[in-house]
Amino acid sequence: MTVEDHAEELASALGVDKEEVQKDLENLLEYSVPVEEAKESLRRKYGGGDDRASAEPEPTDIGSITTDDANVTVTARVLTVGKRSIRYQGEERIIHEGELADDTGKISYTAWEAVDFEPGDSVTITNASVREWEGNPELNIGGQTSIAPTGEAVEMDYPVGGDTNLIDLKPGDRGRAVEVRVVEVETKTIDGRDGRTDILSGVLADETARLPFTDWEPHDVITEGATLRLEDIYVREFRGVPSINVSEFSTVDTIDETIELSEATRMGVREAVDTGGAYDIEVTGHIVGVRDGSGLIQRCPECGRVVQKGQCRTHGEVDPVDDLRVKAILDDGTGTLTAVLDDELTSAVYGGTLEDAKEAAREAMDHEIVADDIREKILGREYRVRGNLSVDEYGASLEASTFDRVEDDPVDRATAFLEAVR
Repeated sequence: MTVEDHAEELASALGVDKEEVQKDLENLLEYSVPVEEAKESLRRKYGGGDDRASAEPEPTDIGSITTDDANVTVTARVLTVGKRSIRYQGEERIIHEGELADDTGKISYTAWEAVDFEPGDSVTITNASVREWEGNPELNIGGQTSIAPTGEAVEMDYPVGGDTNLIDLKPGDRGRAVEVRVVEVETKTIDGRDGRTDILSGVLADETARLPFTDWEPHDVITEGATLRLEDIYVREFRGVPSINVSEFSTVDTIDETIELSEATRMGVREAVDTGGAYDIEVTGHIVGVRDGSGLIQRCPECGRVVQKGQCRTHGEVDPVDDLRVKAILDDGTGTLTAVLDDELTSAVYGGTLEDAKEAAREAMDHEIVADDIREKILGREYRVRGNLSVDEYGASLEASTFDRVEDDPVDRATAFLEAVR
């Protein structure tokens, strides 16, 4: 429903002027008040009371809920319960969040007040509004939402409690629990909500994958090499890949467990692209092209973006700095992606330093000679590439951490594969 539709519904029910109601509704929505809470506020303002309370709720299957729904009633099993602090309309607010499921699907929820249920409970939630979060519908449990236990357990096929492996985490997950080893950690000072503040960031790993993390309220036990159980974490997307967020409400405990760390997750290109973004993966394929913007390039000294003719899209005319980069198109027969090599990897492929590349360009009076040299060296050859994958409207890009030529004979590999199959 549009704002005009909501306003017309309210005006008809309350017997007041539609334009006046629509103006009030737009003002509330401008300040990010959820639409159902905004409508209820206007009902109180115009003396209409809570018309929804007397209405018979219409149960909705979770799998059929869309972001076009205004408000819904669901009967579901509680999978996870968590909480964290956010800034809402300039104030610090604690929200409660998690996931619910029935036999048709699962959905995340956010509650603005404490919820009276635990993981494993079966509940009926009435008059929950629906909003979009991370591209999916999410239930918003507000002041006019009612929650009641059901008489029997709701049947569904999802695990209760939030325990999961790193490989299964997706942006938007909340209330999750993982057992991991800290592979990398460092303290960073950032400009936070309340000024300069310290956070922890790094990489966590288990048997299935490695993922970056941020601890917004540094826990002393998060040290390199520590084996930990993290509870009540949430997952966001950062640079195209899932990133674990640890908050002041997360529980972080050391555990006496042996966790075998995963190597890079090996994937085919199509499989990797279908994830929508992945951290520390490895793909193998042939280089079938080298994109423009490779070789000797120039960057903005302010933001690091590539500049053209001394012009940065953000900072205008700048005094650019020289750099090396390769954007190589890799094809494994299932799909293609662009492997992006930084200055160190590009230097290794080129076989020379940045100064060598600048000298070659000066002698030839052509910057493209560096890219042409790189093309000659890598086109048609097979490479094993490891790095972090992001997928957006421009395609799939793998920020390479390693770029290794596959030297073994493909005939030998095919023979070994056939022998293994037999």
